Amino acid sequence: MKWIINKNSETKVIDSLARELNISTVLSSMLVKRGVTTFEQAKDFFRPNFEKLHDPFLMKDMTKATSRIKTAIEKKEKIMIFGDYDVDGTCSVALLSMFLQSAAGLSVIEYIPDRVSEGYGISFNAIDLAKSSEIKLIIALDCGIKAFKQVEYAKENNIEFIICDHHSPDDNIPNATAILNPKRNDCSYPYKDLCGCGVGFKLIQAINTSLSLKKDLIYYLDLVSLAIAADIVPLTGENRIMSFLGLQIINSNPKLGLYSLLKLKPKKEYIISDLMFYVAPRINAAGRINHANKALKLIMSTDQQESDQLSNELELLNSKRKLLEKEMTEQAVNQAEQSKNKSSIVVYSSNWNKGVIGIVASRLVDKFYKPTAVFTDSSNGMLSASLRSIKEIDLNIVLESCSHILEQHGGHKYAAGLIIKNENLQLFKEAFESAVENLHKEKVIEQELNIESIINFDQITPKFFRILKQFEPFGTGNRAPVFLTENISLKGKPFELGKDKEHIKLNLTQDKKTVFSSIGFWFTSKFSLLENKSNFSAAYTIEENNWKDRTTIQLNLKDLK
Repeated sequence: MKWIINKNSETKVIDSLARELNISTVLSSMLVKRGVTTFEQAKDFFRPNFEKLHDPFLMKDMTKATSRIKTAIEKKEKIMIFGDYDVDGTCSVALLSMFLQSAAGLSVIEYIPDRVSEGYGISFNAIDLAKSSEIKLIIALDCGIKAFKQVEYAKENNIEFIICDHHSPDDNIPNATAILNPKRNDCSYPYKDLCGCGVGFKLIQAINTSLSLKKDLIYYLDLVSLAIAADIVPLTGENRIMSFLGLQIINSNPKLGLYSLLKLKPKKEYIISDLMFYVAPRINAAGRINHANKALKLIMSTDQQESDQLSNELELLNSKRKLLEKEMTEQAVNQAEQSKNKSSIVVYSSNWNKGVIGIVASRLVDKFYKPTAVFTDSSNGMLSASLRSIKEIDLNIVLESCSHILEQHGGHKYAAGLIIKNENLQLFKEAFESAVENLHKEKVIEQELNIESIINFDQITPKFFRILKQFEPFGTGNRAPVFLTENISLKGKPFELGKDKEHIKLNLTQDKKTVFSSIGFWFTSKFSLLENKSNFSAAYTIEENNWKDRTTIQLNLKDLK
């Protein structure tokens, strides 16, 4: 792994900001790297404010969308709210449905498609249900930007669509009544990186304003912060504001369903990683193993007994998902080992669970650091795949080269999904490998670790850590800083933990003075290469460790050299 030290040359700005804020230059350098160069900008960064959110009417088609919804309210129409089966889609549906029912008195049907039988995107089954229910308006969230056929089919049946999406559009977009998507080429909305639930929140913000409802919308931000965490969108701009405020709600007055999930893992304070690695997998488990309606019902529940029961059911589904994931990953790794000399990985089994192949693809990227496609059987002689990529390879470019083979595809730069005909699997393997190989020629492929700063252990003071915590929430665009400390040594013996002794705890010291406890996940074999060296360097993040009502600073090891 190559260590990249992100040096900051703006020494005058760093020194000035450090004096103004009375903080170390390590911390002021972090601020400058994040575009914060003045006292006022630092105030906004450390104290995100709801009032700093952009006017929702800056988004293209927002006036059209609110006007159509106002008509539905006036005519007492029943509407359908449609969303994807992942966390972002489920939270989006819950947010908009709860708001329109409680604040505007609308009659609503929620619809989330079945992952296996219906797949991703707007479902024709949903449109047929809307028709039979005499619904004239469907609001689609976290999908729909490429649903040309579905929107036309709905129009033929006198059903209108409002699409709220955040995925990248093609040159043309569906002929819907309104399309809210900050990534539209003709949309001048100032912030482009909203998740689907974020776009949904801008819609309720606009409805709240246009209908003078005067509802306190901050209490919906627990759902938005969960969606932001799960969808791994940049934690910058509006996403930082909504995540920050949403976490405050989660730690004080969350939705009853979220509370039922969180109390299964009691903590003094929940942070963004708890949403990402604890709550989100359990919400996703419903759609992966059963049906996302179970998660939706939990999020929207107003009954404590019901929400506790549903939380326990999701816990069981997540345990089942973990077992499936482990078994499938082992099989996929065995297949991937057969193509070690290739630049990409394509694996397939008819027995794999369609809801888990995306996780398996991520595991293969972690292990082999190659663009990966994991296929399983779909329906009607088709194969479905989840794809994950590495920093140097854009899947949008790769799939463009394979478009002649694809029946359907969509996604992001590093994560995508697609459908092909069964007989085209070998053709896809060849086209995918060729496209990746061509991009490989242009770039040096080596896993990198970005280092924020080189620091000494004696710089990690309680004040330093207290201010470091204020940089949260961490995520894409505001990564948890990885620090590098050199010339350190081991104090005492290493302690191995985990079922297979794959994790390790080390007490590390520098100059035999300050000692920090550290943990390295899946680090036992890595440490064995260094344990006979008297001095080495460590790259790590700094975190709190809460154990038996005692809170200490702990180093989370990322690499050793």
